[in-house]
Amino acid sequence: MQKLLNFRELPAEEMLSISREFQQTMCRRRSVRSFSKRPIDREVIENAIKTAGSAPSGANKQPWHFAVVESQETKRLIRKAAEAEEHDFYNGRAPQSWLDDLKVFETDENKPFLEIAPYLIAVFLQRNTIDEDGTKHKNYYMPESVGIATGMLISALHMSGLATLTHTPSPMKFLNEILGRPSNEKPYMLIVAGYPEDNVTVPDIERKNFSEIASFF
Repeated sequence: MQKLLNFRELPAEEMLSISREFQQTMCRRRSVRSFSKRPIDREVIENAIKTAGSAPSGANKQPWHFAVVESQETKRLIRKAAEAEEHDFYNGRAPQSWLDDLKVFETDENKPFLEIAPYLIAVFLQRNTIDEDGTKHKNYYMPESVGIATGMLISALHMSGLATLTHTPSPMKFLNEILGRPSNEKPYMLIVAGYPEDNVTVPDIERKNFSEIASFF
């Protein structure tokens, strides 16, 4: 064990001010499906992933891997594979109730943003950790840990001034094949990151009221 060195307690007024500012900033975040091709400094993406990598995890196993895609050819392959899965989803795999819930978002099997956005970040969940000698080590609370890290990644990208989209075609095993990831890793989510296209529109939706999402005891 070692002494906690980096915790910084804030004066009450500053704490309240920062919490309000962060809440207001994060509430401006919206998922977009139309991205600009404008380039982004890779360090912005690296810093966001470093932030995600600082997330808490079960027994500190850090059961995640972030595969960053810049190559236009690789993005093309991902789009082709994702659209094949989405075609099946929209044409028989998904129940009608699910399709009805998606109507407000005006989505379909076509995913051009997978080629247009400058960065795709494939998040992988590591079922176990494998040493160089092939020894397997159990990981714990993998979905919870990777979920926390992914949330921190999205927050870091948003705070850096980028738009994002969480894309989850199912199944996503094609990501292992295209990106050369091992079989002990399960694709968890594909994050699309970049600047939003000029004059982009988003669905007119509302968030639940605070009283619906929180209880105090």
